[in-house]
Amino acid sequence: MIIVTGGAGFIGANIVKGLNERGRDDILVVDNLERGDKFLNLTDCEIADYRDKRDFLTDIADGVYAGRVEAIFHEGACSDTMNHDGLYMMRNNFEFSKTLLAFCEREGAQFLYASSASVYGAGRVFREERAVESPLNVYGYSKFLFDQYVRRRPKGGCQVVGFRYFNVYGPREQHKGRMASVAYHFFHQYRETGQVRLFGGSGGFAAGEQRRDFVSVEDVVKINLHFFDHKGVSGIYNVGTGRAQTFNDVATATVNALRRHNGEGPLTTAELVAREIITYIPFPEALAGKYQSFTQADVGALRAAGYTAPSYDVEQGVGRYVERLLASGRPG
Repeated sequence: MIIVTGGAGFIGANIVKGLNERGRDDILVVDNLERGDKFLNLTDCEIADYRDKRDFLTDIADGVYAGRVEAIFHEGACSDTMNHDGLYMMRNNFEFSKTLLAFCEREGAQFLYASSASVYGAGRVFREERAVESPLNVYGYSKFLFDQYVRRRPKGGCQVVGFRYFNVYGPREQHKGRMASVAYHFFHQYRETGQVRLFGGSGGFAAGEQRRDFVSVEDVVKINLHFFDHKGVSGIYNVGTGRAQTFNDVATATVNALRRHNGEGPLTTAELVAREIITYIPFPEALAGKYQSFTQADVGALRAAGYTAPSYDVEQGVGRYVERLLASGRPG
């Protein structure tokens, strides 16, 4: 049996689908469906069972899964960086993760879990080293603290792999609301109003020129499954493309993919700004001091661990994503 926590969520559901494409359907999805619309992420997936997170924790304590689990993909977490409830965040992201790691160590099961690039805070170096890690919010701290917990554990037990996801975008994120990717929001803004809205300048960057490492969820799934296939490799790894691109790049890629669908030719960023298709809003005061204006994954450790496949850049990945949104019939 394979367990995917957060399996009805964005990355989790994509991992379930990726496992299905390999012929695996012996999958237990663990999630919290109080946000019921997340079920849509699983309607084209095959799973063996579903458990609510709270019932699942009781099952773990009662030994229900002893001797039955091959691997846990632990994607379940509160990922809302604007949620400042530290008690909830630490219980959900830190304590829950410790419980599952202890289970996998007892069972000899693989443990592949979601960390986050938010552990790096406002730094300009994004390498898997303690010296450059300084989260800006309690979400980032919860992820950072579990990474530290993993680093201190005795080596030589079960496989443990942490994935520091950078800015992930792609199918099955529609339930995330304001926490969905900018590509998702740009898609809907342009379809509804003919414009897209980006933040004005911040952190020394001009309007729309803040830079992030935007990574397609397609690449995220490939990386997860690579380590699933290589049980002898443990560690904490950045999951990004290794190159920073601007929010203007994402907006331009999104609009041009939709223009292509409508039989229209591409426009440059400058042309989109001149036509007021790309517009800018003041940078929110609530994000001052809590916003990463630049991220770029150092993927050296990932490559050294044996993952060598190329990743989609924004133009490729966002183009594929827009096509999926248009083809789905329910893009929002």
